[in-house]
Amino acid sequence: MMRATTILETTRLTLREIGDDDLNFLADMLGDAQVMRFYPKPLSRDESAAWLDRQKARYAADGHGLWLAVERASGRPVGQVGLVMQSIADVSGSPIPEIGYLLHRAYWGLGYATEAALGVREYAFGRRHYPAVISLVRPENAPSQAVARRLGMRVIAETRYVGMEHLVFGIDASQGE
Repeated sequence: MMRATTILETTRLTLREIGDDDLNFLADMLGDAQVMRFYPKPLSRDESAAWLDRQKARYAADGHGLWLAVERASGRPVGQVGLVMQSIADVSGSPIPEIGYLLHRAYWGLGYATEAALGVREYAFGRRHYPAVISLVRPENAPSQAVARRLGMRVIAETRYVGMEHLVFGIDASQGE
């Protein structure tokens, strides 16, 4: 088994690259109808495997993607949080990094999404030197909007993404320090 690359650590979490050994967890999380309620649909195991392959391609192309968030104390995976390049015409003519976060249901309400996303924000500004980051959030997804606001983000645009309306939350590096 290849050792997964650790990207960053927070007080309670380690964020690391996702590997093939993580497929069971991902398929369980991405196949959960409650977890995926703001997405077009829950994913099958094959679709989850394709999603995993897309993350590995992002690591190779961009140097980052969505990472597995793992509890440091227990070693249990809790979700996926990371940085994904997005092309949003309503925001920028060029790709802009999005902080994305999705936790498995058993880990909702523990502050993990905010903790991990704050770590990713610091990574984006401090290590990658991006001038700004966004988060795409469905208008009806109040919990994710709350996380974006805790990151210091505000709504900067609205857009249609993957066929659905989204609010675009954003923050500049100068605001996120």
